[in-house]
Amino acid sequence: MPDSSDSQLQEKVMSIVLAGGQGTRLYPLTLTRCKPAVSFGGKYRLIDIPISNSLNSKIRKIFVISQYFASGLQKHLSATYIHNAISDQNLAMLCPEETSEGIQWFKGTADAVRKNLRYLQDPNIEYYLILSGDQLYNIDLLQMVTFAKKTDADLVIASFTVLEKEAKRMGLLKIDANHQIVDFYEKPQTPDLLEKFQLPNTQSYLGSMGIYVFKKEALIQLLQETGDDFGKELIPLMIQRKNTYAFIYKGYWEDIGTVASFYEANLALIDQKNCLDIRDAERPIYTESQHLPNALIKNTLVDRSIISPGCVIEAKEICHSLIGTRTEIGKGSIIRDTLIMGNLGSHDEGVLSIGCDCFIQKAIIDEQVEIGSHVELLNKKNLQHYDGDGIFIRDGIIIVTSGTKVPDHFVL
Repeated sequence: MPDSSDSQLQEKVMSIVLAGGQGTRLYPLTLTRCKPAVSFGGKYRLIDIPISNSLNSKIRKIFVISQYFASGLQKHLSATYIHNAISDQNLAMLCPEETSEGIQWFKGTADAVRKNLRYLQDPNIEYYLILSGDQLYNIDLLQMVTFAKKTDADLVIASFTVLEKEAKRMGLLKIDANHQIVDFYEKPQTPDLLEKFQLPNTQSYLGSMGIYVFKKEALIQLLQETGDDFGKELIPLMIQRKNTYAFIYKGYWEDIGTVASFYEANLALIDQKNCLDIRDAERPIYTESQHLPNALIKNTLVDRSIISPGCVIEAKEICHSLIGTRTEIGKGSIIRDTLIMGNLGSHDEGVLSIGCDCFIQKAIIDEQVEIGSHVELLNKKNLQHYDGDGIFIRDGIIIVTSGTKVPDHFVL
């Protein structure tokens, strides 16, 4: 249970969730929606992760800054957080504004905060918590703020140990015995740079998770500097000012950067190894309540799979697959190593349907898709990249995009 000092501190923290990225590396899943609005785990959306972590940490002031396809994200936020049982939470969404000079688009993560700073300057706030809208983790964020207060840091960066493959796509930190950051480099590629940041007597590195706690005055001052991105431009400036610390996190964290990482993070939920914890009743992941019936499964062999509510399954086999809400699969069909997103929308938007005698393997079937009968999605030519009419291949994974209708007897 939090003590009185925790309660007082949480009232002085504001979460700012950056949800404005275009999500080009996750294309074509971002063809019709922003990246944080992409569904995850059969019933959630990616934006639910940072918001739920904030709510579970008793942080009640939350702003979501969005840009691309903002209306769909706003619809989800309203249905999930603003008009339901946790409506007492102060959650609002900020988007680019239209002026006499046109729409003022955000140029980067820091610019998004800079352009909205007048809405964020609450006199009761002492710390800003900057979160990403497309990461998976379970963190007690209040512990991170408490660490910032204890060290009197202007900036605290959440970090954890990574191997070389991950290190090349992250900002790397070097810290002293007190966890104060003494050096930083964004996405080092050369052996000399990597060696400079390698942890002693290991093959590991300390990587930035892109989660920051700023002292209020420090962030306001930093945003007066030139630079539109936190990681590439402004964080190095803060580290030069010598009052920046690393908060070492030892749990699960995943940056949903590619189709492959998204696919693997979803299917990891099946085996419950190195995955987001969605089963912790004390720290739940919130999402829109859809009041669906339990899944109905008829004469189907189901092995190592998750079947979400509202599904009607008559398939022959479902193996190592995640089936999202409101999915219907016909007789004789085989589904293997596949993520089916289902339909997270309203009841009148129907179901995701897969016909009879289909064979689908290593695929992502996006929301509100209709697949006919006798369809084979197997990537028979082992392609790594393919662009078709509503059907793509990325990282060797077949993707059927939202709203696509696949005709009977289609083969890929």
